[in-house]
Amino acid sequence: MNAQYGNARNRRRSGPLTFGKSVVAGRKAAQTGASFKRPDDEDDDDYMSAGGEFDRDTQYITTRITADGRDGYPVEPGRYRLIVARACPWANRAMIVRRLLGLEDVLSIGFCGPTHDKRSWTFDLDPGGVDPVLKVARLQDAYFARIPNYPRGITVPAIVEVSTGKVVTNDFARMTLDLSTEWEAYHRTGAPQLYPEHLRDEINDVARRIYVDINDGVYRCGFAGSQRAYDAAYDRLFTALDWLSDRLANQRYLVGDTITEADVRLFTTLARFDPVYHGHFKCNRHKLSEMPVLWAYARDLFQTPGFGDTIDFVQIKQHYYVVHADINPTGVVPKGPELNNWHTPHGRETLGGHPFGEGTPPGPAPEGERIPTGHDDADT
Repeated sequence: MNAQYGNARNRRRSGPLTFGKSVVAGRKAAQTGASFKRPDDEDDDDYMSAGGEFDRDTQYITTRITADGRDGYPVEPGRYRLIVARACPWANRAMIVRRLLGLEDVLSIGFCGPTHDKRSWTFDLDPGGVDPVLKVARLQDAYFARIPNYPRGITVPAIVEVSTGKVVTNDFARMTLDLSTEWEAYHRTGAPQLYPEHLRDEINDVARRIYVDINDGVYRCGFAGSQRAYDAAYDRLFTALDWLSDRLANQRYLVGDTITEADVRLFTTLARFDPVYHGHFKCNRHKLSEMPVLWAYARDLFQTPGFGDTIDFVQIKQHYYVVHADINPTGVVPKGPELNNWHTPHGRETLGGHPFGEGTPPGPAPEGERIPTGHDDADT
């Protein structure tokens, strides 16, 4: 569900803010017929790190889709399809950025279901279990079309070239930055500046700690294979959350007076904190709803068009509690917690700032992309 699911075990720590090590980059590499053999000893059912500390595999397909097409893939309306799963926090980032920038008519989207087997994410929500555009049942088909016997995890988000059916990139961190910078010619009128040049250094610094200590930190708690590893990850996670509470006590957004990439990256973890991470991953010093500053901040974003309208709490819980069989062997999905309070007043507007700067909010989500009734902030 994160950037390693479908793979066996994570082996490397996080790399730079933007992207990890390259499995393959550029069109030329895709045309070499590169083939890899999956190790025979990988146990694709295990998420817990038997050796102790969880280390994330950060090798991605780092090909970029750019305005000048320097990797062989120029930005073109209708040429590509974004494949996501609503359950996945990394895919959720791409969903939010696409919505905020108004790229719905330029970059189509396909939804995998909330659960998967050890081989691949699947399109079981679509009629016949087949993506209506790519005409495949498993996302792995698009990976293997690009790299036969692709050896790493079949991950979301991924961007696929529709005409060839080949994955172009699954580099989730670079992907959202490129949507903001390389796809600018197709942004909607009034789109926000999520990665403004004059704030990039600060955004990068803040987002880097958020990734290491919080986005990935909850996984290092949940997948820890020893008490020592868990205790260290737990302490690091809540130290970072305390740092964010202090930072956000007197400012509405993480960097500057408007929403930026940093807010997007934090929000997807906060939205999953009470439904999943607090219990399933043992991140249980406090619930999000018991941390006043972060809870108000999260509700502020949730109530901002483009954020809450991408959150499916039902699918989020189904994914974590069903797929992680070594953590939850019964597969029982909890009914709680109560999630009908995300639309309560947050009071953050008194801190100033404007979510879209001089721009405007996005319109309603397209009909086929809307969260089913009862899956957003209702009792689940």
